[in-house]
Amino acid sequence: MSTAVAPTEIADEALAVLRELTGRADAVFREGQDAAVSALVERHQRALVVQRTGWGKSAVYFVSTALLRRRGAGPTLLVSPLLALMRDQVAAAARAGIKAVEISSANATEWDDVAARLAADDVDVLLVSPERLTNPRFRDEQLPGLVDRCGLLVVDEAHCVSDWGHDFRPDYRRIRELLGRLPAGTPVLATTATANERVVADVAEQLGSGGVDVTTVRGPLARDSLRLGVLRLDTDRARLAWLSAHLEDLPGSGIVYTLTVAAAEETAALLRDAGHEVRSYTGRLDDADRKDAEEALRENRVKALVATSALGMGFDKPDLGFVVHLGAPSSPVSYYQQVGRAGRAVEHADVLLLPGPEDLAIWQWFATSSMPREDHAASVLTAMADGKAWSVARLETVADVRRSRLELLLKVLSVDGAVERVQGGWRSTGVPWVYDADRYARVTRTREAEQRSMIAYARPVGEAECRMAFLQTALDDPTAAPCGRCDVCAGPWYATDIPAGASEAATARLDRPGVELPPRAQWPTGADRLGVEVKGKIAPGDQVLPGRAVARLTDLGWGQRLRTLLGDDGVGGIATLAEDLEAPPLEEDPDAALDVAHRVIRPGVASDAPPTDELMSACARVLGAWDWADRPVAVVSIPSRRRPVLVSGVAQGLSRLGRLPYLGELELAHGGPSGGPGGNSAFRLAGVWQRIVVGDELRGRLAELAGPVLLVDDLSDSRWTVTVAGRELRRAGASGVLPFVLALSA
Repeated sequence: MSTAVAPTEIADEALAVLRELTGRADAVFREGQDAAVSALVERHQRALVVQRTGWGKSAVYFVSTALLRRRGAGPTLLVSPLLALMRDQVAAAARAGIKAVEISSANATEWDDVAARLAADDVDVLLVSPERLTNPRFRDEQLPGLVDRCGLLVVDEAHCVSDWGHDFRPDYRRIRELLGRLPAGTPVLATTATANERVVADVAEQLGSGGVDVTTVRGPLARDSLRLGVLRLDTDRARLAWLSAHLEDLPGSGIVYTLTVAAAEETAALLRDAGHEVRSYTGRLDDADRKDAEEALRENRVKALVATSALGMGFDKPDLGFVVHLGAPSSPVSYYQQVGRAGRAVEHADVLLLPGPEDLAIWQWFATSSMPREDHAASVLTAMADGKAWSVARLETVADVRRSRLELLLKVLSVDGAVERVQGGWRSTGVPWVYDADRYARVTRTREAEQRSMIAYARPVGEAECRMAFLQTALDDPTAAPCGRCDVCAGPWYATDIPAGASEAATARLDRPGVELPPRAQWPTGADRLGVEVKGKIAPGDQVLPGRAVARLTDLGWGQRLRTLLGDDGVGGIATLAEDLEAPPLEEDPDAALDVAHRVIRPGVASDAPPTDELMSACARVLGAWDWADRPVAVVSIPSRRRPVLVSGVAQGLSRLGRLPYLGELELAHGGPSGGPGGNSAFRLAGVWQRIVVGDELRGRLAELAGPVLLVDDLSDSRWTVTVAGRELRRAGASGVLPFVLALSA
């Protein structure tokens, strides 16, 4: 770098860059921004900036980048968690003449061009996700040179580094390793809007590894533009009806957050039926559809996006007028992060929480699914001791765990140094690994404390404290004080009435049963390693036809009723509702309510009873709307060891409704299916293979039929039970098999 420039000259130059960045000739630094820039540019320090959403943390690293580049520094490496955030930042950088590019899964065809521009020093900022740090090609070909030339390292949403952060990501723990490889004197900036003292201390300790001093810039977190409220309604019907009736009353355009994908899709559909311009936004959208939805909201072409947390950190719409939550996030910190999307550049924005009694069970499901299990880790490491590369699909044959959880486990093992990602999959490093039970227990206790805090936040008016002050206190903000605007300080500002028409429409929507059950078309990779000698595509003569279910367990309406009916079997998709186990009201006894929620995912005894008239009516409506090519000519059921009365009752009821003969049940062999819901395809297939068979009497009756049979079961989790049962029926002479189940797990 060239000779240092006088501080006053840097200040003037920094202000000029800020004005280019914002496009405003009168722009000035907010309190703390210039201090952070000075720490990075003048003193080449490491800085942690904890400031409220909308304060302008990106301005700090873009201004610093411009100044450092002018002084001969290499490009800034910005580690950022979400593609939506990357797109916003690239666009913002261009306004100030800063050349920013990304390397992500969304632009794989551009990687070679990006590499060429980096080699030519034609890039000022390279944005990557934390997961990119584990990519073999990036790690081996790009990262070493970037580290050597890096002029500034930026870790955005730095709370993800900490185990205690509300959105901890295992790949973020690689940042500490990256810090140790930086040349001495390389400035580092970490930014977040959602960190309490525990997280701040943890992140600062990691930034300061090796004895390096860290400057912390922390400001007040209150958002003067936000008007917070909590509206407690008894049912999902009431919450959806209220939203349908009053969405247009909310200012501008905004976001409606839900806790599950199914809730987002159903809510968006109901609102569209009511005439509202809305779209759903979930992790299931591909990148192009996400970008299109984001732009529709930015341009006010929709009233709202109905979104899961996939639309979270980094989405930038300064004039966002409202945020509504149908169901509460599991911590005040996470809630603050999401509501911070609103009111950045408007005087007033409305924030409303509509909590539901099912929130507790959903929190618990997600909390337990994010923790790696010791037995799964042991199985994976034992298999990988051969030193060879293992694909994720192959590893599914040694550990009975869903792919998403297996990939999380591999990330944990990787950042702990026990495995590494290589071409062709993952390989053991030979480094011993010990399951850190104490750390996971501490994190679990922290999560439970956060849940209790969120319950306290959602107390009704008259029992709660100032909403904004509560969130500030949860984030250890010493400036917390009553805001004077929320429903506790100033009284409820939102309507509470639910028009009859809106209520009827919501009820009609939620009472509408029927979702497709798509057939399996491919045998799982590696099934032969578990003794199932099949591979590739399922032969057409062995396949079942597209089926139907009354609902998904994650659905509103019938999904909630079926979770009650099916009990703990529903944990394959989502935990049973706490209210269904008669949990005490949240505001009366949070500890007892949480205890109930924590119990619902543990094994228990499922009830068994004949189907109700209401359930059979729903089944009949699903069959009536089924557009099959050939009507079934008979009914067969899968034997149930847990709910034989329910399953046979549904099958016989459908035979009477359709005037179809009931041929009875298939038979169980070798003790019947093994395993349970929640595992991966290979193990689920092995658990039912050759364990469901066609008896002689049933085989004889199938030979007399001239059409498909309706195959009835209660719950489909992996779909391998109906797939294998259908294969047996096809091989016994059935011309086709139409699966019908009460519920899909997800």
